[in-house]
Amino acid sequence: MSEEQLTDNSEESYDLYEHHNIVVDPGQTPIRIDKFLFGKIINVSRNKVQQAAKAGNILVDGAAVKSNYKVRPNDNISVVMTYPPRDVEIFPEDIPLEVVYEDDDVIVINKQAGLVVHPGHANYTGTLLHGLMHYFEKTNQKNVENGFGYLVHRIDKDTSGLLLVTKNEMAQTKLAKQFFDHTVDRAYEALVWGDVIEDKGVIEGHIGRSLKDRRVMTVFKDGEYGKPAISHYKVLNRYGYVTHVECKLETGRTHQIRAHFTFLGHPLFNDARYGGDGILKGTTFTKYKQFAQNCFKIIPRQSLHARSLGFIHPTTGKSMHFESELPSDMKEVLNKWDGYTSHRDEFNED
Repeated sequence: MSEEQLTDNSEESYDLYEHHNIVVDPGQTPIRIDKFLFGKIINVSRNKVQQAAKAGNILVDGAAVKSNYKVRPNDNISVVMTYPPRDVEIFPEDIPLEVVYEDDDVIVINKQAGLVVHPGHANYTGTLLHGLMHYFEKTNQKNVENGFGYLVHRIDKDTSGLLLVTKNEMAQTKLAKQFFDHTVDRAYEALVWGDVIEDKGVIEGHIGRSLKDRRVMTVFKDGEYGKPAISHYKVLNRYGYVTHVECKLETGRTHQIRAHFTFLGHPLFNDARYGGDGILKGTTFTKYKQFAQNCFKIIPRQSLHARSLGFIHPTTGKSMHFESELPSDMKEVLNKWDGYTSHRDEFNED
């Protein structure tokens, strides 16, 4: 397991699948593409390659090909496939899960804050996958190929909201391509520090691990480090010292929303890792400070919720869309700030 996987076991990122781009040598003799890729890609089975082809995830010069396609000199081959599962034992644990939707291929979960998505460093038990294994056994779902489901994306431990899991590897492979192509529609809601100037905007900048602290992600403007990241936002409500925003992701990097808004000068409310757990905006009056501290107690996590999720069903081809209400902690904090704006003068005196 790599250092990145060890230090980022529960965060949203797209290291759940891999992308390969190969240009065939000018002197290459004709050979089946599944055999060709089996010899080119490290730690992959021929069956895995054939599955990627069946899912439409192997493209030659931009067009999907079958596994029996014969490669030709100078072919430009693009492949998207899922990484092999991590070598961690999963066992059933009775963890409360809110199932929003499920069928033979996919299951959509409304994840509660505080739940780690999958096992990793310091989190070998009590994860969503452990809970799913218990759920699938309890509901006698023997069609789940590995017993606990296949991830196609992740959300942070302390982020609440919608998460998509598949019940078979083929569905995972097809959905991985949608995430890679940025055709999955996702919207988040967040409370951020400060009065965001523009009513709507785009945040761009390569995101990579901080060179000073690998636990956090940093935006690198010059593009020499990190991966491209684009977030679209619009203001939903203004409360003076904090702003309620909607954010849609064009890409899906680790901590993308948290890093992008920190870069913009508006870290998420009570996001300890990015400095949002201090009173960054407001007055020096005691009543205001107590008000802010009370808000921190109501939502002891970053104020971020994955509200909506839209994708094309991997088997039926039907367009699917799901919405999740804000959890009670975010609702209560927003109501508190709404009340604050109506009675601001009361807080600005000692």
